[in-house]
Amino acid sequence: MWCVNIVSSMSDLEHTGQRAINTVYAGLGRRYAAERRFRLYGMLAVLSGLAFLVVMFTSIISNGYSAFRQHYVQLTVEYDESRVDRNEPAASDFEGIVKSSMREMFPWMSGRSDKRKLYGLVSGDAAYAIRDRVGDNPSLIGSREALWVLLDDDADMFFKGYVTPVRRQLMSSGITLALEGEKAVLTGDEAAFEVIVTAVRDHLQAQLAVARKEFEDMGRLLEETEAGGDRDEVVRFKAKLESLRMQISGLQARISSTSLNEELGSGMPSFLINLDGVYIRINAITATGVSGVVFAEDVTGLPTIFDQWQLVTLEMPPADRRLSDKEIVVLLALQDRGQVESRFNSVFFTAGDSREPEQSGILGALKGSMYMLIVTLLLSFPIGVAAAVYLEEFAPQNQWTDFIEVNINNLAAVPSIVFGLLGLAVFINFFGLPRSAPLVGGLALTLMTLPTIIISGRAALKSIPPSIREAALGIGASRVQTVFYHVLPLALPGMLTGTIIGMAQALGESAPLLMIGMVAFVVDVPQGFTDPATVLPVQIYLWADSPERAFVERTSAAIMVLLGFLITMNALAVVLRKRFERRW
Repeated sequence: MWCVNIVSSMSDLEHTGQRAINTVYAGLGRRYAAERRFRLYGMLAVLSGLAFLVVMFTSIISNGYSAFRQHYVQLTVEYDESRVDRNEPAASDFEGIVKSSMREMFPWMSGRSDKRKLYGLVSGDAAYAIRDRVGDNPSLIGSREALWVLLDDDADMFFKGYVTPVRRQLMSSGITLALEGEKAVLTGDEAAFEVIVTAVRDHLQAQLAVARKEFEDMGRLLEETEAGGDRDEVVRFKAKLESLRMQISGLQARISSTSLNEELGSGMPSFLINLDGVYIRINAITATGVSGVVFAEDVTGLPTIFDQWQLVTLEMPPADRRLSDKEIVVLLALQDRGQVESRFNSVFFTAGDSREPEQSGILGALKGSMYMLIVTLLLSFPIGVAAAVYLEEFAPQNQWTDFIEVNINNLAAVPSIVFGLLGLAVFINFFGLPRSAPLVGGLALTLMTLPTIIISGRAALKSIPPSIREAALGIGASRVQTVFYHVLPLALPGMLTGTIIGMAQALGESAPLLMIGMVAFVVDVPQGFTDPATVLPVQIYLWADSPERAFVERTSAAIMVLLGFLITMNALAVVLRKRFERRW
């Protein structure tokens, strides 16, 4: 009997052991699965961060790369003695010379408004370029020469494709031209103007879709208003619905008409016909052809029959862009003549800030950042290293040093704008230092970067093995000799790494500098530490607040320059760490 009990007990023990093993394996499986999920989540987090980084860099580069190119126009400049004073060239009428050159090329821009638009296509810098040219070579007075000058920012944006998409199509269907003064009538077979008719019908279809959507939304609002009992609103909505119904009916009739008769208003794309360099803007489509306005001064020698011609479509309607059709025709004519050229934008790197985008540059901000970083480095590095050495190597461990260490750690987390307020209160209001000066900016950023340098310096000192100190002390070196001749040289690479990272942080800061006045519009490039200046982050902030489209690309380009500096500084920190790092 007892044998049976023993066998039964052994069997139960065996089953219990097997269950325990199965439980362990099941637990291991769940643990391994959880570990794999954790690794997967970590990988997804890294990939998400990289994806956002790629999107950010792609957005910045796509918006800013075009700022490194600038368009120039070639003018035939006449240094007329009636405009240029030989005795005082700086007081001469150089703007009049630019205007005269533009009028000579495009005499058909004769109205006051047209002339103002014509002159506005050339940058205001052109007059200064001519002044400098005459100043360098006075013998030019009385002669003529071809001179390349900057285009205005809107014209530059047009050639970069930001104003309107321009589509050029070479047409082979024959057309006949009839002129009545400035008016032109073009006739041809049905296929000659099919592209224009199709484009107009597409535009009407888009208007019809918008009107139908608005009609549906207004109908829902009317139902809700009727349920609420507001009679005045009901009457207003019914009148609006009736107006929309008539608009939809009219658009449907215009689209379904076999012979399209349309006036091309400012809400439609612009169509230009290029006949041997003479541009005609289409104003209306008729059953037999198109009619428009000739943009030329003399068309007496122009043929009346054309087998080939060019259709230029400006897809953005005139109401939605800054340049009119006449201004674009002038730019297209200059391009056709080979008088427009794209060059490297050296002005961006050699000029200070300006209200005109094509004349603005980052040299002033670069020099302001350089002066400010020099002040920050000269003050924060020695003070930070000295504080780290004292606290780590010489300071007694008591409540006073504990209090200092806690405050240093807290200062590292203080918002940067607080240091700007401190700089405003102490350096400007109390000591009377000049506002907007790199000296004050460097002092404020020194206060901000000191905690970072002290903390990284103490960490570098802690990483030195105690055996270094013991060996130096063992051969008779004093405590000061041990620190300055043995410990500090070994910890210096780590301190330099922390300092460079602190400098990179200071370079990218703008909040403290706004408080001390470095947000001011500064045109002149600073020549010293006390001259009014701005810095790259603040320059980016100022340009981002400007409405012109050209400042958008310059903002992104300045961000690219700033990121290049930051990446270089961080790469330098990595190289120093790899170069001098020792593994104990």
